Amino acid sequence: MTGLGAVTPVGTGKEEVWASLLAGRLGFAPVASFDTSSFNVHLGAEVRGFSPARYVRRQDPGRMGRASQLAIAAARLALADAGLGGEPVEAGEPVEVTAVAPELAGVAMGTTSGEPREVERFDDRYLAGELDAVGAEFMTLYPCHMIAAHVARELGFAGVNTMIPAACAAGNYALAHAVDVLRAGRAELMLAGGADAFSRITYAGFSRLGAIAPERCQPFDRRRKGMIPGEGAAVLVLEPLDAARRRGARIYAEVAGYGLSCDAHHMTAAHPEGDGAVRAMSRALADAGVAPEQVSYISAHGTGTPTNDRLEAIAVGRVFGAETRVPISSIKSMLGHTMGAASAIEAAVCALAVANDEIPPTMGLEDPENDLDYVPNVSRRLHVEVAMNNAYAFGGNNASTIFRKCELS
Repeated sequence: MTGLGAVTPVGTGKEEVWASLLAGRLGFAPVASFDTSSFNVHLGAEVRGFSPARYVRRQDPGRMGRASQLAIAAARLALADAGLGGEPVEAGEPVEVTAVAPELAGVAMGTTSGEPREVERFDDRYLAGELDAVGAEFMTLYPCHMIAAHVARELGFAGVNTMIPAACAAGNYALAHAVDVLRAGRAELMLAGGADAFSRITYAGFSRLGAIAPERCQPFDRRRKGMIPGEGAAVLVLEPLDAARRRGARIYAEVAGYGLSCDAHHMTAAHPEGDGAVRAMSRALADAGVAPEQVSYISAHGTGTPTNDRLEAIAVGRVFGAETRVPISSIKSMLGHTMGAASAIEAAVCALAVANDEIPPTMGLEDPENDLDYVPNVSRRLHVEVAMNNAYAFGGNNASTIFRKCELS
């Protein structure tokens, strides 16, 4: 992994996001993008002050959805961070990416909702009796595969292009797919990540489920009351180790392995013994050739909902042992749940933890439900040789990825 780009509720760009997370900055505020007066909850984690024109240079940002805009911004930031061009600019033409042939540069993205705001506009037209006013452009805006297509078109990437709508685990799924593509020699450079936009649809759904916290997100705390919906995007630059070394790239971490599973149990509820999560973690460890005791840090799915946190703790105990002291933290306590972007942002954080030997805290933790080490409220300096990133989604989709320090020569 040689480049990181992120657009989040606590900042844009690697430096700002990392500093905010280590400082425990919260990205929650009353929802600004729509009226929440009909709900009994009102907080969201929105990306404020985002201007797509700085990043979307080859296309018209007005002719794509917000998730695509966020994804392109994260992709340009990641490529610039990797030293491969594509820097965001205030005016003029963008710097193009020339490191590899276009047909050998690919994109793998994940999402939960695609472009939900386009569906909302469609619904508003329908309810107003104005369905005839919905133009054909709807079909170039709404389908979720357009996010990856817009990223590729913006950057001139003509290789593998895949969109994986695997809900809250989508970013990890996209990362796993990108690793497979590179291992198979089907590309020389892959962008992998996830993107989702804040929407009424998502907010209403989680509100009806009673899953939104009224005041704050407190993963793993006995008094937790739920998650806080958010939005954002993260993109990671992946390339073969030999190629990265040849060009003298900074290497944050090696993506050492991944594990995928499905609970095959329930549409929204996880398996009561965490079976799917256990399989995903175990397969990731096996793929990476890493023993549980070698893991230095776990980035938890950690939504703050009573069921998720309890079952995730059970699963971690089954894989790592009931007495494990491996540090675990949830950055959703600061970012909220950014849906399909969540595990992509968390993957970037794992890479930064490996590179910088520091891990972010779980904020709002006052009364832990068990004896696991959740890094409460203060970041921690720690030698991070190996980091695990966990993501668990509706439908029982589970994905764990492993990152480790990379020898430079």
